[in-house]
This record gives sequence, structure tokens and C-alpha cells, in this order.
Amino acid sequence: VQLQASGGGLVQSGGALKLSCTSDRPFISYGVGWFRQAPGNEREFLAHITWTGGTSTYADSVKGRFTISRDNSKNTVYLQMDNLKPDDTGVYYCAAESKVGTPTNPRDYTHWGQGTLVTVSS
Repeated sequence: VQLQASGGGLVQSGGALKLSCTSDRPFISYGVGWFRQAPGNEREFLAHITWTGGTSTYADSVKGRFTISRDNSKNTVYLQMDNLKPDDTGVYYCAAESKVGTPTNPRDYTHWGQGTLVTVSS
């Protein structure tokens, strides 16, 4: 599958953005994760959703502020980001995996989107 992330932009602290990750074909049997990479930092796991959408997992840093969801009829996974903080600034990537469970290591993901930049101003 080929993924395309979109929806990034500039937002003030406390604001919200909704990212989209669209596949060129159905995400059959793929879980999808969102990652963030700030300048000089490693790629950080944020959230994951299973193929059916029945289970979602979040990093502690975004729990309660970010919500991952998916619409398989549109081949799209979303990341709703609320109450954004300057520390949320970075390039956001979506990725697909076909492993069992909830992988949080980027190495477990086989397909990556190109990334979309989110900048949160204070």
C-alpha cells in the first residue's frame, strides 16, 4: 500500500488539527500507527489502531488529547489532535503494519507516508 498523510499546518497552542492518512488501496489486515519526529529527535510513537478499528492505543504524551480513528470505506485513518502544545511540533507520519498486537517500534511498520508538518506556536 502507498500512504499519504495530510492535514498539517500552523496552529496556536491550545488549538486543534485533524490529520488524514489515505491509502491507495484498502488497508486489508493492516493496523495503522501515527508517529512524530521533531528536529534532532527520534521518531516517536503516538497512536495505533487495529484493522477493525476495535482497539486503539496511545502514547502517554498524547493520551486524552489525541484520538485515532479509521474509515475503511474511504481507506483513511485520522488523527484528531486537540489542546495542542508547542512540544507537539514536528513532522507527523502515518505507517501501516501487519503484525499481531500493537507495535510501537517504527521498525515494525512496513509502509510509510511522506509526513506532514505540524507547527504549534506558543
